[in-house]
Amino acid sequence: MSDELLALSPLDGRYARETEALRDYFSEFALIRDRVRVEIAYLIALSRDAHLIRDLTSAELDLLDALADSFSLDDAHQSKDFERITRHDVKAVESFLRAKLAPTTLSDLLGFLHFGLTSEDVNNIAQAIALRDSRDKVILPALDKILGQLVSLINSHKSTPMLARTHGQPAVPTTFGKEIAVFYSRLNKQRSALALHRFDAKLNGAVGNFNALISAAPQVDWQKFSRNLLGQLGLEPNLVTTQILPYDNWIEYFNILHLINSILIDFAQDMWRYISDDYLKLKVVASEVGSSTMPQKVNPIDFENAEGNLGIANALFEQYARKLPVSRLQRDLSDSTVRRTFGVALGHSLMGYISLSRGLERIEANESVMKKDLENHWEVIAEGAQTILRAAGVSEAYDQLKSFTRGKGITKETFNKWIDGLSVDKSVKEKLRALSPLTYVGLAEEIAEKALKEK
Repeated sequence: MSDELLALSPLDGRYARETEALRDYFSEFALIRDRVRVEIAYLIALSRDAHLIRDLTSAELDLLDALADSFSLDDAHQSKDFERITRHDVKAVESFLRAKLAPTTLSDLLGFLHFGLTSEDVNNIAQAIALRDSRDKVILPALDKILGQLVSLINSHKSTPMLARTHGQPAVPTTFGKEIAVFYSRLNKQRSALALHRFDAKLNGAVGNFNALISAAPQVDWQKFSRNLLGQLGLEPNLVTTQILPYDNWIEYFNILHLINSILIDFAQDMWRYISDDYLKLKVVASEVGSSTMPQKVNPIDFENAEGNLGIANALFEQYARKLPVSRLQRDLSDSTVRRTFGVALGHSLMGYISLSRGLERIEANESVMKKDLENHWEVIAEGAQTILRAAGVSEAYDQLKSFTRGKGITKETFNKWIDGLSVDKSVKEKLRALSPLTYVGLAEEIAEKALKEK
């Protein structure tokens, strides 16, 4: 595209720079290149593993490797030229390879290009590799950056007391670091699941039965051949399929991403609320504008941008879960159209991760406001007070605290005056006087530290 301002999608326009890394896996060029690589790997395996064609010389192997490794944009355009004739994208790749190999010593093997395969054998392997490699090279590093930022926040604020809210109302105190630790723990678990996921792929012919291959070369153990080749490519062989791979395994991967995105949407919304409550301050950048009419504004736009992008990505992941497990009989081509949008879902996910990371770079805890808010809500230690009284044998402790605190603004002075009027032992009163919204945080710091040690 000559100008990103003409882009139809923001991923190729406004967000092009941030999402550029995914083009190497999900652009049309990347798909054609990966098809070429699969076809070449298959041709080599027909010689090395199936012994169906002659041994290849070192020079011929180097030639094939160079063709796969040095595949260029010009090469992709040549393949597209063939597609305009064939109106079939995978057949066009075969035609491209025939044209490349015809002038070489491999010209006698042209008939074994795409031998006994269906297009989906090539496509699903190429896309499985793209999903895996983009995860390892792009998605996981982006998530790891966020995790690292959360670790820094936890370490800095594991003991910073903060008013918690349940149902939006003042509740038992916590620490800011422990609240971040909850998100860290959730995200870290799903990050591990994402990294451990192994992608299924199939190579078994037009209806999944190796029909053509068995007919032409019954002496070859084609199931073993399929397992070996897919294993060498770092994929999990699925030998029980129709023409298409059942996408259940890929959907499991997308579902993990969906959950990661949902966790991060939750996180972005909480950060937005903390900023709104002035618990977090946004660093001011002199050149930036927060509003076209209100000069004072510093907006949490990075967290808002993240929430929007992650929501779009999740809408696509949900569509994959609805659509891809369903295919008429052996297959229909509607899955192919849907699969071409994988890069869009991952692009919006990546944009969400980048925006969150930017937002985290610009926040700092406003500890004075957190402290002031706690000091204005002494009623939140009613939980501790009634529990201490229960332990001392006061049977109506809950009702006493309910009558004393519910719907009322309690201060340190009124709390201590209430303690003076209790008919309980001095030791019980001492426990009650030791309560404070600033220190009534339980094991928050210990829990935050433990979360950081999770694998």
